[in-house]
Amino acid sequence: MSGGRCFSAGHEVVARYDRVSQPMTLEVLDRHSETLFEFLWCPVCGQEVFTHIPFEGVFCKHCNTQVELQESRETRGYEEAVLACFDTHSTWNLHIDEKLRRDLPDGSARVKILGAPGAYKVDWWSPEPSEDWEPVERGEFDDIDEPAEISHLA
Repeated sequence: MSGGRCFSAGHEVVARYDRVSQPMTLEVLDRHSETLFEFLWCPVCGQEVFTHIPFEGVFCKHCNTQVELQESRETRGYEEAVLACFDTHSTWNLHIDEKLRRDLPDGSARVKILGAPGAYKVDWWSPEPSEDWEPVERGEFDDIDEPAEISHLA
């Protein structure tokens, strides 16, 4: 058995089985820089803080939208090209107040990010923003207070 790989946004967990020493060990490798996560924001609530739960995934700390990162096949000469895939299957309170959260079309959206640490930019969104849907901008809802019924659930 040579080893398996599980990738969850930013970290690669590699299980290694060594026939000589017997015990299996886990090793965590950082695949994406912290500056990529500092650039990233949640298109559902506009917040920038994400929590990594080992073997579960990475989630927006504010609304629990899940994000998975994938390396893009096309880099166009940039140091990094990453697809951030957001999914609202685990998002809290989407139905309560559209002033605090905006659902994604069919529950998911992707953004392609190009660049290098300190110089990232958004290349495109899928689906493309339109009059029917637009991702929440970074900090868009910062000046709106959450109703008491939402804040105690988060």
